[in-house]
Amino acid sequence: MTEIILISIFIVATIVGYILINNVPSLLHTPLMSGMNALSGVTVLGAIAATAGAVILFNNGDKIFGLIFGFIAIALATINVVGGFAITDRMLKMIVKKKDKSEE
Repeated sequence: MTEIILISIFIVATIVGYILINNVPSLLHTPLMSGMNALSGVTVLGAIAATAGAVILFNNGDKIFGLIFGFIAIALATINVVGGFAITDRMLKMIVKKKDKSEE
């Protein structure tokens, strides 16, 4: 029963996240993403905590499912954090003024 609940939470969170990101206009996506990097770190912590909870709940031989889904959650959350920082860095490079050759 707990396996179904954990898998359902994972699937619902994935769908809601996808819908939310798709509804953000492209002009707002980069500034919002740079502001969300700290909250994305919380997502990684949540994925780690959920994985630990899943491994503790599965006392029998089903721990492998908790580990697999936990690894997927942690990997996707980490990709989200790294992508957010990459987008922020790219955005900041676009804003910085380029030096003229005469100023060097």
